[in-house]
Amino acid sequence: MAISYKDSGVDLDSYAEAMNRIPSLLKRTQNSRVMPLAGGFAGLFRLLGDGHAYRDPVLVSGSDGVGTKLKVAIKAKQFDTVGIDLVAMCVNDCLCIGAEPLFFLDYLALPKDDPDLVAALVKGVSDGCVDAGAALLGGETAIMPDLYAPGELDMAGFCVGVVEKDELIDGTQIESGDVIIGVASDGLHSNGFSLVRKAVFEVANLKIDSEVPELGTTVGEALLTPTKIYAKLLSALQQNEQVKLNITGIAHITGGGLAENIGRIMPEGLQAPVDRSAWEVPTIFNWIQGLGDVDREEMFRVFNMGVGLAVVVRPEAVEATLETIKQTGSECWQLGTIQKGEESGVYVD
Repeated sequence: MAISYKDSGVDLDSYAEAMNRIPSLLKRTQNSRVMPLAGGFAGLFRLLGDGHAYRDPVLVSGSDGVGTKLKVAIKAKQFDTVGIDLVAMCVNDCLCIGAEPLFFLDYLALPKDDPDLVAALVKGVSDGCVDAGAALLGGETAIMPDLYAPGELDMAGFCVGVVEKDELIDGTQIESGDVIIGVASDGLHSNGFSLVRKAVFEVANLKIDSEVPELGTTVGEALLTPTKIYAKLLSALQQNEQVKLNITGIAHITGGGLAENIGRIMPEGLQAPVDRSAWEVPTIFNWIQGLGDVDREEMFRVFNMGVGLAVVVRPEAVEATLETIKQTGSECWQLGTIQKGEESGVYVD
């Protein structure tokens, strides 16, 4: 008996239909530095040209995924926001080096061809790239029926940016007296969702469409709020010469919380106490903590707790930094001051 690729679970006609929906989503993100390559096997991006010139450019790359937040999207049958999370998790990491995001690639893995699902996922990626100012240069959609169970999927992303070598921000210039400024998150962002799902769906036995009076939303709406992309905010800081010259470190607050992520950029011999009373923890974190009876220290280890980005600056640039961040529409707080100490690290008190 003759069999076809479709018999094995891969419908090439549906795949072609899905691919036909993607070019318009890529085009809206692209600029004149993207070079056309009809039918090409890769994407092309000009580093120079269109008014861009570099003295000693360094390419910066980052890769990440959405994690088990995808399980929530599957429950809610809402797939047009997780692509924003994907872009944010990659782009925000590159921003921490002082890089300008240039372009983005995505990878989607599905158990079967589904043009509507692919279009929704890539729409989110496209939205994220527009927000980040990065061109969506291309990607890959893999159909693997024997690897993914029906209804499952996965996403990964890859960002490339550029920064002048003498403008790299790597934390090595942080010194005693520098000040940590925290920038607000948009809630949970995209980490800790194994704990979130256990507390919400297993312990509390809530449904994806259950109303949450404390939050004024449904469970799905609360959990699927996309990760904030900080590209425009960092661009505003870089355009303020007083601030730009006085930034010594930037940390993206993801899994591991404030202590671990700020600690990644701290030089030896320095420590930083972070004042928990400097900002009000958003209600969603208290809600999850209550549902799962999660220890407060565990909450601060797993989640951003309302602070999605930390910027370390010289003391003379604190006021200018706070004012510039507020002008972008983001909340921000002075979290603590770097000081000398025998034990290096960040301590959330």
